[in-house]
Amino acid sequence: MDGKYTFSIIKPNAVRTGKTGPILSMINEGGFEISAIKMVQMTTYQAEAFYEVHRGKPFYEDLVEFMTSGPVIVLILRHENAVSEFRRLLGATDPEKAEQGTVRRNFGVSVKMNAIHGSDSDENAIRESNFFFSDIERYC
Repeated sequence: MDGKYTFSIIKPNAVRTGKTGPILSMINEGGFEISAIKMVQMTTYQAEAFYEVHRGKPFYEDLVEFMTSGPVIVLILRHENAVSEFRRLLGATDPEKAEQGTVRRNFGVSVKMNAIHGSDSDENAIRESNFFFSDIERYC
């Protein structure tokens, strides 16, 4: 991944409340190409492994519980400067502080239930994409 790809998760609350379609529309309208997409139901083991970097932090157990509470949509997205451009489209982690017109402002409920995750670096985009997608699924 050469800065042209990023990774995203549409979180359980957004999937559960039918926001997947509108979020995907915003992603497309933002100029992102969906290179890979699938719905998964994370197990506790998978969520603990994915969020290992946060182990020991006060929010870790709640995050694992939340992310296993229902299906999620995982995506690999293509765009020039994908990570930074996607983070701009997402908006601030706290939906109340996110700019108008961003995904989190439009669909987030709280910091934890902010509708969507996006990689924060090219390195994490690779790591996170590799966690959910096999070689044959990536970069179609």
